[in-house]
Amino acid sequence: MADVLFQDLWFHQVKGVVIENVVSEGELVAVRARTATERVVCPACGTLSSRVHSQYIRRLADSAVGGRPALIELRVRRFRCGQRLCRQATFAEQVDGLTIRHGRRSAGLHTVLERLAVMLASRAGARLSQTLAAGVSRSTLLRLIRRLPEPETSTPRVLGVDDFALRKGHNYGTILIDIESRRPIDLLPDRTTATVAQWLTEHPGVEVICRDRSTAYAEAGRLGAPSAIHVADRWHIWSNLAEAVEKTVVQHRAPLREPHESATAQVISAIESTSPEPSSPAGLRTTGRLSDRVRERHADVHSLLDQGVGLRAIARQLGLARNSVRRFANAADPDELLVGRWTGRASILDPYKPYLHQRWAEGCTVARRLFEEVRERGYPGGESVVKKYVAKLRESFPRDPPSKAPSVRNVTSWLTRHPDRLTDDQTQQLKAILVRCPALDRTAHHVRAFAELMNNRQGKYLDQWITRVKADDLPALHTFVTGLGQDLDAVVADLTLKWSSGAVEGQNNKIKMLKRQMFGRANFDLLRKRVLLSAPSRS
Repeated sequence: MADVLFQDLWFHQVKGVVIENVVSEGELVAVRARTATERVVCPACGTLSSRVHSQYIRRLADSAVGGRPALIELRVRRFRCGQRLCRQATFAEQVDGLTIRHGRRSAGLHTVLERLAVMLASRAGARLSQTLAAGVSRSTLLRLIRRLPEPETSTPRVLGVDDFALRKGHNYGTILIDIESRRPIDLLPDRTTATVAQWLTEHPGVEVICRDRSTAYAEAGRLGAPSAIHVADRWHIWSNLAEAVEKTVVQHRAPLREPHESATAQVISAIESTSPEPSSPAGLRTTGRLSDRVRERHADVHSLLDQGVGLRAIARQLGLARNSVRRFANAADPDELLVGRWTGRASILDPYKPYLHQRWAEGCTVARRLFEEVRERGYPGGESVVKKYVAKLRESFPRDPPSKAPSVRNVTSWLTRHPDRLTDDQTQQLKAILVRCPALDRTAHHVRAFAELMNNRQGKYLDQWITRVKADDLPALHTFVTGLGQDLDAVVADLTLKWSSGAVEGQNNKIKMLKRQMFGRANFDLLRKRVLLSAPSRS
């Protein structure tokens, strides 16, 4: 029963192999098996032979079992070829699905390592193979990639063309994509007109070419596929428009900040309407140790007076001077005793308070600096008076940090983004900026109109949009329109047809991931094969 189970686990897809036993040798699982086919075909002449010449044991590494490496010890035979004229007198039998000529790994493990090499390549793949208990070196993985046959590809009807960086800023290649299936077709070692045109000439049948607005690719398409329709890349067109919008925002960046005068006037108005001084006109103390004591003694004096006690006796009984008792007796209300002789007098700082209010509204809240400024304007008093008044201002009118003006990049993003994707705060800021700057308001109108052409596939109205932009005084948009005119047919096709190069951008990101283990121009062939082999199969 156990032999049947082992047979099903290891060789359920292999015919002509019988398991003799399975043993555990330390960290290794050893599977001992033998071949059982009676007649084998000669690989040289195709003649069936049953004459055994000799036997020997092949040791094949296999996929791990329970995290432990497995080894298949397979007893195979050499046969004599019965054809006298055959150039191969003897030959070793091969088991389909298990052995590979001169191979030291099973076919199953070999396939796993091939997929591992394609997806991760050198160092990363070698580290993962150690985890899988089938450790191989990075050089072995690269050799496996080189030995793999290239996948068969057909000439696409809709071809995407874009460049990618082999070494950013130095070497660039070209990637060709089947837009309909979103699969890479080929990688070219450079992005010159001659290379791309030669590929198009060798692969006739391309009807639509989706490309960026590079003149090299445009010329290559005209030379290699004269009858193909050129479609400019939508992403690059919108990117160029965003660059023109950014230049316009830079030219009119002064109105991005809220006008300083209006904010200052609002703060000054608030300060003037609500004085930071105490609300009581007499400046009376209503609480505190001194006021409580005065109120208490006033009550005691008037209580004794109501009992008929004289002033001299009250002074002796309360321990107060007779003049003090007389003041308490003459005051009908204790608040009359709390009024100082300076209460209600004008402050020496009053003539300079409007200036302090203005500077406070402008954001200057440092008492020392304000004191130096009013002293230069003739203030004769001391710094402590200014400090006390500034403290009252700080308590009554705390100053929020000044709001930062939106950056040029932020405003450009707001202008080129769908309005529904803006927050309420961003929408309000953008509205205020457009009100302050008519040029940016006109720019926003043109951007929205172009977005409608792009989203609604209304390329036939592009000429009208270009005419309206040229009639407006927006130099950066004029430059953008001039660039559109140089490749107008491809731009109109992009705004009309459904094809786009979005799949090319996705493959570019994939190339960046795959070439992290590849360095230099010498590995271009390996990178090309990895890109083509790692593409998903057609559905």
